[in-house]
Amino acid sequence: MFRHLLKLTWKRKSRNLMLSLEILLAFAIVFAVAACAVRYAQLYAMPLGFDGTDVWSVNIQAGDDGQKRFDDSTYDSLRRGLAELPEVRAVAFMSFEPYSRSTMTSDLRRANGKSVDTDLLEADDTLPATLGLHVVEGRWFSALDNGSADRPAVINRRMADAMFAGERAVGQRFSDGESAKDSISYRVVGVVDAYRPKGELSAPVNLAFLRLAPGKNGRDARTILLKVKPGTERSFEASLNRRLKLIRNDWSFQISPLSSSRAGMLKSQTTPLVVVAVIAAFMLLMVAFGLFGALWQNTTQRIPEIGLRRAVGASAASIYRQIVAEQFLLSSIAIAAGLALLVQLPVTGVLGESLNWTVFTTAALLSMALIYLISLLCAVYPGWRASRLSPTEALHYE
Repeated sequence: MFRHLLKLTWKRKSRNLMLSLEILLAFAIVFAVAACAVRYAQLYAMPLGFDGTDVWSVNIQAGDDGQKRFDDSTYDSLRRGLAELPEVRAVAFMSFEPYSRSTMTSDLRRANGKSVDTDLLEADDTLPATLGLHVVEGRWFSALDNGSADRPAVINRRMADAMFAGERAVGQRFSDGESAKDSISYRVVGVVDAYRPKGELSAPVNLAFLRLAPGKNGRDARTILLKVKPGTERSFEASLNRRLKLIRNDWSFQISPLSSSRAGMLKSQTTPLVVVAVIAAFMLLMVAFGLFGALWQNTTQRIPEIGLRRAVGASAASIYRQIVAEQFLLSSIAIAAGLALLVQLPVTGVLGESLNWTVFTTAALLSMALIYLISLLCAVYPGWRASRLSPTEALHYE
């Protein structure tokens, strides 16, 4: 039976070519949409690395364009003043709050010349208690690092695997800077399991937390993170702003719960996906109509042939099965051609981790299932109609 169908398909190769190309186009569209959806689902399931529940951020607008450096007394007065508020459970300072669009990146190097592009964040000793960071190796910054010759750093697992593959990361050193003159040496004191600063739908990045050293380097940490008691109302913003103004009346402050920042980031990340999904759904609908029309025409042109088969004794059921099987065969050929082209994407790595093998395999299976379903739906009615014709009607059909 299968061999016979192959012969029939080959004999109509010129007629089936356009139909196969149309199925191939539909498969590529479905695959693209499925791959995006699977990748987003994969990212959402990955560990975020922090807990933003009941955490508020305060961005300091000091009016100096970041030119001046804060000293120890500035951070200390802010920390002590905010910790006195009854709603505040913990206070921490860092370069950028989670869900911020700001990024600071550097090419970090080992002594053996290996370099890794890494996001950097300045943070103080209390950040784990405020953001719920989970240190899986070593420890977080502490007073033990006072007076250390190298700046202490805590890196995420991804960066540890990239720079110290097969080695224990804690205790290792790396440097930042193009030349030995301006190079800064860092020592890894701990590893966190994950940290994705742009939120649930962002790709993992190599990241290093550097211990905040007020007045001792070229960067400040001008974001305050506050862990507040559960159920703190939005009205807390007014009392928080009053307290901040009492501490530094010459500064302005931008206050926001992390939950609001998260909602804004998710909205900006999902809006393009929704637009693409709507366009893809419309294209799929058009492709399905095109497939249906092409199959209808293909079946109609074969009605005299079907009538001849009925006249020599073929049953309606066998005619129906033949049309559906031929459509599945055409779909399989087009899908095989599509897979042969699409598999080049993960093999060459042109899309990086966005199209890893898990995403490719899952998207391919989903696309195959949908294309077979569309093919079945498109073949059912033309096949049923052809099988219902009597041999006399079929032989005289024009």
